[in-house]
Amino acid sequence: MIVKLHSMGSCQSVEEDVAGLSPQSKTVVHGVGSHPLIRPKLNVPEGHDSRRRSSIVVIPETVEDLQQNPGISDLDIFKYEEMKLATKHFPRDQVLGEGGFGIVYKGVIDEHVRSGYKTTYVAIKELDPEGLQGDREWLAEMNYLGQLRHPNLVKLIGYCCEDDHRLLVYEYMASGSLEKHLFPRMCATLTWSRRMKVALDAAKGLAFLHGAEMPVIYRDFKTSNILLDADFNAKLSDFGLAKDGPMGDQTHVSTRVMGTYGYAAPEYVMTGHLTARSDVYAFGVVLLEMLIGRRAIDKTRPSREYNLVEWARPLLNQNKKLFKILDPRLEGQYSSKTVVKVASLAYQCLSQNPKGRPVMSQVVEILEALQPQGKD
Repeated sequence: MIVKLHSMGSCQSVEEDVAGLSPQSKTVVHGVGSHPLIRPKLNVPEGHDSRRRSSIVVIPETVEDLQQNPGISDLDIFKYEEMKLATKHFPRDQVLGEGGFGIVYKGVIDEHVRSGYKTTYVAIKELDPEGLQGDREWLAEMNYLGQLRHPNLVKLIGYCCEDDHRLLVYEYMASGSLEKHLFPRMCATLTWSRRMKVALDAAKGLAFLHGAEMPVIYRDFKTSNILLDADFNAKLSDFGLAKDGPMGDQTHVSTRVMGTYGYAAPEYVMTGHLTARSDVYAFGVVLLEMLIGRRAIDKTRPSREYNLVEWARPLLNQNKKLFKILDPRLEGQYSSKTVVKVASLAYQCLSQNPKGRPVMSQVVEILEALQPQGKD
């Protein structure tokens, strides 16, 4: 599960809590948010499949507050009875995943659920009243995904708020998480070309968030939060830890340390100072996982290889050693030149110095130039 460290960003209090970071996290199909600000949508040119936020309005305190925001006006509002029909009464065999928010179910909304509704496969996330996260986070998730639109962000379709029931309805991502395909129980795994396409898609999602008029820091970039549709297009899900980025003369946002051990940038863990470069570091960790075929933290490995970044990063700019640690399942699928360039990119993203890391728009440009020609 995602562990939240309750500190206010000072060095001393953060360092005291670092030991509490969870070494592993459950796969969470869709998540919830921190406490962001609501902003209305801006008009976007026709054909542009993204939305950016503008002036600050208020922090949502209630559903009524949120519903006053024109930014979420195109979300569908469902009744709880419709949610029961869509999931066939929430059976265990329809569970896609679960986490601090509650359980995520596969569902279908069609004519039988709501008259005139076009058949749509969905993922329905139900808030657990006894869970780690509550109404505030549920509202915050709607605040972000209800207003942000981009091809590489999972689409929020609607919600249900009836009595004590709190549910969010998302587009269904048929191929599941990157984690599932990168670390499968069986032998089959993602090909090199698919890994590079997923890396590019995910980078585009982060670049969009960072480049928005009011920048957003994702703060929980990892393989379980990257979902794949039927055609293996990748989209970012779970905005539970997303945070408004620094504005104006601000260099960072001071916040309590929250995230998943192995992916959090070292300067963020030590100081609570959050910047977009914190996301870049996490992207580097995931890129390294795709190169090496190992998890960021793996207790089954020898102690010196337990932390993937500490073990592998020094080898990324040593070509002979690099090719010895690459995922053996990828043999014969890549060119040596491309691997060296991807490894160099991962090395830069994982720089201990945040200023030594590229920005995500640069990462996108590099990965676009490295996409394999042809299809699987």
